[in-house]
Amino acid sequence: MLHEIVGLTDEPPAKRRWFHDDYFDLFVWQTLDGDVLHFQLCYGIGASEQAVIWHREGLFFHDGEWGDEPLDRLLERFAEVAPTLPKPIRHIIGARLQEFARKAGSVPSRRHSFRRASWQRRLGSAARRSG
Repeated sequence: MLHEIVGLTDEPPAKRRWFHDDYFDLFVWQTLDGDVLHFQLCYGIGASEQAVIWHREGLFFHDGEWGDEPLDRLLERFAEVAPTLPKPIRHIIGARLQEFARKAGSVPSRRHSFRRASWQRRLGSAARRSG
């Protein structure tokens, strides 16, 4: 199940949130009113990490080499852990992932691997050790 990592510094005008489990890291940027502006769903944590990235302007990207896991299994895995997310986030991420699945063949890959920002690496190591 996804658990929220608390204590993140916001990135004005957005509030940053981080949800983590053994397979996923979900980074969400929201307005002060709670609207999702951007998210990164990282999966396959470790050397083969990949990410589905969405921006409010309707832009999708995929970072990392497409792995052996079928896209439908990724969606199933997310659905299994999503109930622990706040309902508004769960709904928007779920809807965007369904949209991503429909567009997957035309979604550009930006990089061969997902590169975490420094704040995502630092706290991620601590979260994994304390989890």
